[in-house]
Amino acid sequence: MKTVKKIYSTNFKDKGSKFFGYLFPCTNEDEFDNELQKLKKEFWDASHHCYGYRIGAKNTIEFSSDDGEPSGTAGLPILNQLRSFGLVDVGAVVIRYFGGTKLGKPGLINAYGYSAEQTIRQAGLKEIIPCVWFELTYNYPEQNLIEKLKLDFELKEAKSDYTEKVTLEVAVASEKAEPFEQQLQKHEYLGIVFEKINSGYYFK
Repeated sequence: MKTVKKIYSTNFKDKGSKFFGYLFPCTNEDEFDNELQKLKKEFWDASHHCYGYRIGAKNTIEFSSDDGEPSGTAGLPILNQLRSFGLVDVGAVVIRYFGGTKLGKPGLINAYGYSAEQTIRQAGLKEIIPCVWFELTYNYPEQNLIEKLKLDFELKEAKSDYTEKVTLEVAVASEKAEPFEQQLQKHEYLGIVFEKINSGYYFK
């Protein structure tokens, strides 16, 4: 799976119609709608604002809209491009200014799909790893053990607090979460305290 960390845009013409493609990060539907409204305000005089989004690395939520174009000719081709590239937590909007010549259903499908595809291809895609976040608390003498666990399980450290004890927030790839937790349980006698915080993903 992949995602983006900032907004990307492209544009092209097809038989007089102008198409503006936008790709941006969004982790929930409200974030998507905020970006969509900004684009509608900027391109207030456009003929159509068609879109698709995929939200969530797990139990992915998908939605698309043709915004007045013939059913299945705009939103779905955009969404299919997001699927094809394995993108999540992203929204794609393609804005059309009608140029006077009808493209027909096949032409619309190709145009909206192409606009989304070229925007994705020029974007800086980031690979993401589904993970589980843990918080660890331990005494300083156990630092070497923790460092070994970091290497063995390829942990990604997010936060650290070195006070009377050490507190770390780390992410482990989802498929390694269970064996990592088992290793922690084996070392609880050393005073290592841990808890699962949540699940999500991190950038590779």
